[in-house]
Order: sequence, then structure tokens, then C-alpha cells
Amino acid sequence: MSQETSLTLTLENRDEALLLFGSRDQNLRMIRDALQVRIVARGDVLHIEGSETQVDQADRAFTQLRQLLKKHGSLTPENLRTVLSVVTSSADASPAAPVAVAPGARTIRPRTDGQGRYVHAMKENDVVLCIGPAGTGKTYLAVGMAVTLLRAGTVKKIVLCRPAVEAGERLGFLPGDLAAKINPYLRPLFDALNEMMEPEQVKRYIENDIIEVAPLAYMRGRTLNQACIILDEGQNTTVAQMKMFLTRMGFGSKIIVTGDVTQVDLPRQFKSGLTDAAQRLKNIERINVIFLGEGDIVRHALVQRIVAAYEDNKPRKKKEAE
Repeated sequence: MSQETSLTLTLENRDEALLLFGSRDQNLRMIRDALQVRIVARGDVLHIEGSETQVDQADRAFTQLRQLLKKHGSLTPENLRTVLSVVTSSADASPAAPVAVAPGARTIRPRTDGQGRYVHAMKENDVVLCIGPAGTGKTYLAVGMAVTLLRAGTVKKIVLCRPAVEAGERLGFLPGDLAAKINPYLRPLFDALNEMMEPEQVKRYIENDIIEVAPLAYMRGRTLNQACIILDEGQNTTVAQMKMFLTRMGFGSKIIVTGDVTQVDLPRQFKSGLTDAAQRLKNIERINVIFLGEGDIVRHALVQRIVAAYEDNKPRKKKEAE
């Protein structure tokens, strides 16, 4: 049986506390009832008591809610329900159910609460925009979700897409056939696919057009039904390109866009289509914008420190991206 413990959280200011607690403290009551903890709020200070597991879940929940509040400026009931679902789904380091099963029966699952929110968003919404730094699993989990939907028969096709910024979308100047031309840009997607499916099966699916890989320029004029469509490196699309991509969506399809808005390679005169879409679409039903942070980085431990070091020295760029 877990021992009783307590935790004190000090918020940034009274304004954050009011938004976090909700009207007449309704958010606090929802958290208290869902996690079975005792919560006392005095000004901008929260005191939480309960078992070790309960207090840990409450700490994780408030961490996620504060991040959402910082990014969006407000909290919705859906935000609260999602966060509570993620933190209560497991008391260990696996905050959500498996996303996919790789060869050898290895399960692909979110490893942080932020990733858990991302997976939940992909399951519950038709369009998901995921923004976060390198190593947060944006592309990997998106491919895992696509493979799961394909295996379940929910979709009949996976489409993997990436803007070829360095080639200015003029792929005809590169040597080889289309597959050879776009391979360098789609390599991260191929790598993820090959971890979740047998390479020979991936090859067969590509040959039979069940899995399609294409540069962004080749998406114009199409409508894709019953497909899971993934756009990787979405920060390198223009506003017009992002609009074109999102409107390729047909009946029974799901769109997932991933990107890091701190690594935009577009010419300076162009606004990132991902940044624009995150603001423009954030309040539309069945569309969800997910922000992952440094705490969601699951690569080598040094990657988290490297990202933090660069972020600390880029206050102007960070402000523009938000």
C-alpha cells in the first residue's frame, strides 16, 4: 500500500492560478475527484495530499495543464479530460496504451505524458498538428498510428509526404527515378516504417500503392479517401502549401502534420504554414494542435540539454514562433 505524501506547487502568479483552477474552482474539483487527492488552494499556492501514486499523478496532471495553458492561454474541459485520462491510464512510465506492435511483438507506445496526449489526439480527431523539438517522437508515433489504422482496416492506404525544401520542389533536376529523387527527404519516414513492419512487407505495400511516398508538390489536385496522410517537417511549408495539403483530405481519412517551428528552412519572406495553421485552426472541432516540449524528448539524454541550450539563446525567434 502506498504511503501518504504531500506536494506543494507554487504557480507563476494569481492570473495563472485563476485560469488553472477554472470557474469556481471546477477544474480543481474535477482533478480531486478523478485522482482521489486532497487539494488546498491558497492564492497561487497548491497543496496536494494523497498516496504516492495519487500525488505523482496530480503532479503530472498539473504539469501538463500548465504547459497547455502557456501555449493556448486557456483550458477547455476536453484538455482536462485528456490529461486526466493520460495520467491515470498507467502508474508507470507508459502513460497510454500501445500505438502499434513492431516485428518481434515489440510494442510502440508513448513514453511521456505529452506523447500520451498526442496519441489520444490522433485517436480522437481527424486532423492533428503536432509541434515540438527534435526527439519528441512526433514522426515515429504518427507512423505507428498509421500502421495501426491500416492493420485494423480503418484506412486502406498510408500516404507519407514531406516538403523538399532544399531542392525547391524541383525534383526533376535530381538524378534517378522519383523514388531515388525523394528518398533523402523521406528517409525518417522509411526508417520508422521499417521498425514497425517487415521491410519486405513495406516494399510490397509500396509496390501495390498501399503505402505511397510523395513530395509535397505531387499532392496538388488530389483527394484522398480512407487514407492516413502524414506530412513530416510541416514547418517548411508555406501557408499556401499547407492549405493545399490539408484540403487533400477525403472521406474516412486522417491527417497528421508534424514539425518543429524553431527549425524553419523557408526563405525569410515566407511564413511557416505550420505556425499559421496552428493559430488559424486551433478552435475547429475535430482538429487538435498538440505541443510537445523538452520534457518529451526520448532520444539520448544529451539531446534534451542541446535543445534547451539553443532555446535559451533564442528568445526573439521563440517569441515569433509562438
